Amino acid sequence: MSFRSAAGFCRNDREMTERKRFASVFDQCDVEKKGYLSREDVKVAVVMLFGYKPSKSETDIMMQAGAVPNCPGVPLERFVSLMGRKLSAEDPYEKTRHIFSAFDVHCRGFLKLEDFKSTFARVAPRLPDRTVLEAFRHVDHDSDGHISFKDFEDVITYGLVNH
Repeated sequence: MSFRSAAGFCRNDREMTERKRFASVFDQCDVEKKGYLSREDVKVAVVMLFGYKPSKSETDIMMQAGAVPNCPGVPLERFVSLMGRKLSAEDPYEKTRHIFSAFDVHCRGFLKLEDFKSTFARVAPRLPDRTVLEAFRHVDHDSDGHISFKDFEDVITYGLVNH
């Protein structure tokens, strides 16, 4: 298998996985098995897939883009297409900012060790304190006990750049 066909295979495999995930969320949100998602269903689906509730204007745009004649909502194929485009248009900076905000529960604009411990206790309760401390020290480049968004972003994007 050539590199080009292998890359295409991986992309197609990833697209199939995304399609299955989108279809699964569609099925979960189409509680009444109508064959389409209502406005409220679409909002719930976006929360499930992207972790935020879309604004009224964003929901309006999705409903218009997903509209088909004689259907009061967004059918599966249109939903999968919409969510695929939405996923490919995600801004990595905004995603990183969102993650940083989840850690920064006190809205200080920087993270302290207590923020790390609190967040990891919720998402990975069995992670040893020592590991959390090591992770914090690794990210705290200047050892001042504070992690700026820039430091956090550097660590988050490190894997993306060097992958």
